[in-house]
Amino acid sequence: MFDHVTIRVSDRAASERFYATVLAALGPGPSYRAADFAEWNDFSLALAGDGAPVTRGLHIGFGARSRAAVDAFWRAGIAAGHRDDGAPGPRPEYGPDYYGAFLLDPDGNSAEAVHHGRIPPGAVIDHLWIRVHDVAASSAFYAAVAPHAGFRLGFDSPGRARFSLEGGGSFSVVAGPPTEHVHIAFGVADDAAVDAFHAAAVAAGYRDNGPPGERPAYHPGYYAAYVLDPDGNNVELVNHRRAAA
Repeated sequence: MFDHVTIRVSDRAASERFYATVLAALGPGPSYRAADFAEWNDFSLALAGDGAPVTRGLHIGFGARSRAAVDAFWRAGIAAGHRDDGAPGPRPEYGPDYYGAFLLDPDGNSAEAVHHGRIPPGAVIDHLWIRVHDVAASSAFYAAVAPHAGFRLGFDSPGRARFSLEGGGSFSVVAGPPTEHVHIAFGVADDAAVDAFHAAAVAAGYRDNGPPGERPAYHPGYYAAYVLDPDGNNVELVNHRRAAA
């Protein structure tokens, strides 16, 4: 599963109200809140600023335990005045038991609640869709990351490539106006995987965004490295080393 996905927002209060409202209908309340970010398990948001622009063009699907929860997610958002992006209903083009509903967050990102038979247990996020300038180039980047991060390419076409995560969930790179400034982190079990990910990505010509090392500002034992995908999104591998913390 994703370790965490972080978006940057133009108005923290407005975005936090949106996500608190709609995610409450699915069950999870905020798992952590601090001066600089708010977190719902594997999803978090923080205020944009210098060097950290607003996330735009992202589609994020949140797992729902029932169709009724999908309906409640959508109704809660509409009642609070947020923008509809697709009423609750079956979406058989995505799967025979796929049932979803869609809203737009205050920055125009697409937020979905989805119920199907493969929702990853314990996760808030079911899937991401990241729009990209060049599907082949982005697919090649994530295929290079995959052996180190615990996911695999499951579907590949000229317009879309879909990667499945070992613990459940997925993300797709899709042709379109590129998603901007999303941060995606994958958890690993040891520092060697973090080191290998960074070395392989840099050797393949991808852009370094932070070499392997401790980030004690997050918590003791946080060991991570960062590279940028072809559209400039920040991809991280992290070993939390909580037992050693």
